[in-house]
Amino acid sequence: MKLICFTDLDGTLLNHDDYSYEAAIPVIRQLQEQGIPVIPNTSKTRAEVTELRQALGLKDPFVVENGSGIFLEPGDDRFSLEAHAAALDEVDGPTNRLLRLQLGVDYGKARGQLRMLGEAIAEPLQGFGDMTPEEVQLLTGLSLAEVEKACDREFSEPFLKPYGDLEYLEDLAAERRYQVLVGNRFCHLLGAQAGKGNAVQLLKQAWSEAHPGDEVMTLGLGDSPNDLSMLEAVDIAVVVPGVNGPHPQLAEQGWEVAPAMGCLGWAKAVVVAAREVGIELGRS
Repeated sequence: MKLICFTDLDGTLLNHDDYSYEAAIPVIRQLQEQGIPVIPNTSKTRAEVTELRQALGLKDPFVVENGSGIFLEPGDDRFSLEAHAAALDEVDGPTNRLLRLQLGVDYGKARGQLRMLGEAIAEPLQGFGDMTPEEVQLLTGLSLAEVEKACDREFSEPFLKPYGDLEYLEDLAAERRYQVLVGNRFCHLLGAQAGKGNAVQLLKQAWSEAHPGDEVMTLGLGDSPNDLSMLEAVDIAVVVPGVNGPHPQLAEQGWEVAPAMGCLGWAKAVVVAAREVGIELGRS
């Protein structure tokens, strides 16, 4: 039995308050020793995830901007993307080159569509690209260095929630082949073909094509509604709770709930899930 682990970052692998991942490191090392990929699947940008991957020593693929783009290292033959070869391109990373598979739209198109949607609802929609770094910092609590990485976008645009009817905005976006993901403070505009769940399905298929005959199970861990499509797409779904417990929209799905918040809950839940498919990781 092969296992692939897909994980959200903020509030899941990373603590919500201090962004620590310390308690998860022993389990991540055990997963690496057993050749189990740990694939970040996040709303963060490539620049943000690259820094974390380097800190954790991860070499596995990763998914950014709510499933808008997949990145993997050239020569990673664990995942066969021959069917998508025409759509793959190479981009420079800080220390090496990466293969990029775009599922969403270009950032410029997302920005243009956001302006048009604002005109359509007669309410200007303010995205990250409309703000100064200091304004984004004030809204997010990030440092200016972190703001720079969060604004280094390739496929999607976060924007402040409008005062008007969100459902109407979502319908308008869908008519134009876009989608709006609604978060606590920000919405995200991305292409219709993007999605955390779509990325899970594509990477699972790519693994299966590279390992014909192997049985593969997917594990997904998330904490918020923008993880819904990922958790629906995996074989084993785990909800990591916040300070008030699991998010109501996830709790109602009947999925497993991690026994603690953040990276500690993540680590404990991964050990249990691995054991369910016959993989012993020990105790975190």
